[in-house]
Amino acid sequence: MTNKTRPVRVEFHGKTIEIGGGAVAVIAGPCSIESREHLSETARGVKDLGTCFLRGGIYKMRTQADSFQGLGTNAFGFIKEVKKEVGLPLVSEITDPRQLSDFADAVEMFQVGSRNMYNYELLKELGTTKKPVLLKRAFAATVDEWIKAADYVIKGGNENVILCERGIRTFEPTTRNTMDLNSVAYLKAHTSFPVIVDPSHGTGRPELIGPLSLAAVAVGADGLIIEVHPRPREALSDAHQALSFAQFGEIMGNVKKVAAALGRELVK
Repeated sequence: MTNKTRPVRVEFHGKTIEIGGGAVAVIAGPCSIESREHLSETARGVKDLGTCFLRGGIYKMRTQADSFQGLGTNAFGFIKEVKKEVGLPLVSEITDPRQLSDFADAVEMFQVGSRNMYNYELLKELGTTKKPVLLKRAFAATVDEWIKAADYVIKGGNENVILCERGIRTFEPTTRNTMDLNSVAYLKAHTSFPVIVDPSHGTGRPELIGPLSLAAVAVGADGLIIEVHPRPREALSDAHQALSFAQFGEIMGNVKKVAAALGRELVK
């Protein structure tokens, strides 16, 4: 057992972004990319507020079959242009091993969503790459199962794994999921993985995202991943939990204060 985190580094346009090196990395953006204009507007907004990494879904796994599933291949034509214009790297959810070649050329970090934590064939394929993998905890996975899922990536040769606590399903219906910050403290004490927290999915309630973000930083999380949309009510997915720029900016200000109180700063 060790409490020394092995940082994951991302190279983007001559700049190195380090996650797990002591500073707090904030990843923000829309649940789903809706258009070139939407991605550009959101990226500029979150960057101005201190974000170091952009999130945005290309393909979205949805519970309802008739829900918006993302732009898919239509997004690849403009993603690199927007990233270059704004100056932010992108993390997006890969849902199928057959998407690997397209994603490898479009993103700086692969996200494995909670539904795919047990998709061992996908994890094996991601193990053959060198790009970082953001591995979300499954709805009802134990911490041990989560760590063992990460091992599938590592045994393939890719040690650049970041674990993401996004809440688990319990008997409590007040929030979308139950935010398990115990796991963050445990992983920081007993593993070398960088750990980030997703308070958007962890709560599903915009008024709770701020308090849980602060708690995550206080408990030792290496970063946050937060859903932000220029006009949350118009979002094509997860509109109920997306934050406006104003709401996100307030949270960022408070995150900086908590980080500073602990002798930390935000990744720039």
